[in-house]
Amino acid sequence: MGETSVSYKCPHCGAPLSFLPGHDKVTCEYCGTEYDAASIEEMFAREQDAARRAAEAKEADFKAAEAGSAWSPEECAAMTMQTCSSCGAELVSDGNTMATECAYCGSPNMMPAKFDGMMKPDFIIPYKKTKKDAQAALQEFYKGKYLLPDGFAGGNRMKDIQAMYVPFWLFDADVFSRANFRAENDVRHETETEIITETSVYQCERGGSMHFVRIPVDGSERMDDAYMDSIEPFDYGELIPFSAAYLTGHLADKYDVDAEASIPRADARMRATAVDALQKTIKGYDRCSVDGEPSFLRERAEISYAMMPVWILTTRYEDKPYTFMMNGQTGKFVGSLPIDKRKSWLYPAIALAAFWPVFYFIVQYFMTS
Repeated sequence: MGETSVSYKCPHCGAPLSFLPGHDKVTCEYCGTEYDAASIEEMFAREQDAARRAAEAKEADFKAAEAGSAWSPEECAAMTMQTCSSCGAELVSDGNTMATECAYCGSPNMMPAKFDGMMKPDFIIPYKKTKKDAQAALQEFYKGKYLLPDGFAGGNRMKDIQAMYVPFWLFDADVFSRANFRAENDVRHETETEIITETSVYQCERGGSMHFVRIPVDGSERMDDAYMDSIEPFDYGELIPFSAAYLTGHLADKYDVDAEASIPRADARMRATAVDALQKTIKGYDRCSVDGEPSFLRERAEISYAMMPVWILTTRYEDKPYTFMMNGQTGKFVGSLPIDKRKSWLYPAIALAAFWPVFYFIVQYFMTS
């Protein structure tokens, strides 16, 4: 049976080809030969088509073999057999994985069958930040975290930081929003016995049309939306036409949340931005807040599909998961950290103990003066 994946190999020396962050071409790390994305796709088009057909046959055999086992139909549907085109190893992968790295030989592998039945991305932002950049950012993230458990940073698997292209839907839209605001001004009057605060309340109405460009919503169910929002923004000025060649040497997910299902999140982001923009036009008041439910009408929308670069590490400490992510273009870093409970009460106690003699001296000084 034919290979179910394609490993891009250098025609000159046979070494694996990878897209290196900071480069604009696919590079052979051994002989240094560079290829543009169009050339790579042209060279490996026949291999990709053969791998797609082989994967379909192998997947059918795999599911048939599992039909009478303890695996449920849902579990079988979520798994896919693939064969590394470099070493022949057979691996079971997530059904959404489009590009990966062989765990045995380390060769980057593309799985063309995973592109079937889905939209081809319109754009991609190639990686600019390297794995060393991500590791350095993680070390920097630890600095100054005095409540971090001693064994966490030292035992953390920095080498396991992975590069993953995450699918994003980008929404362009014209919207109209209207909102009512409650604005207030205070005037204070002082007498010999009391202070009187007089509050004047005003109703302000604002409305207007706005044009939004490339509002991002990630299309991966398993990626935490809060983390994806936190590593924004991406610089969309660096979007380039999609080519599968840029996925080489990186993990890549295909979307499992389609564009239609992503519209509510896009609308929520545009609505919040629109109301904030309207509120900023109200000036000259001490306070201002939204009064009632703003109206929001999306008049036109265009959607494009893009792949965004993300460095990701999920590790466990005391049976709890902790995730770190870095924007693979800008380097913006976010993450969650555990807290050492012993340190959380010990450090304040030490600080109090150090301050107590000073406080005692001050009190004694004023009492004896």
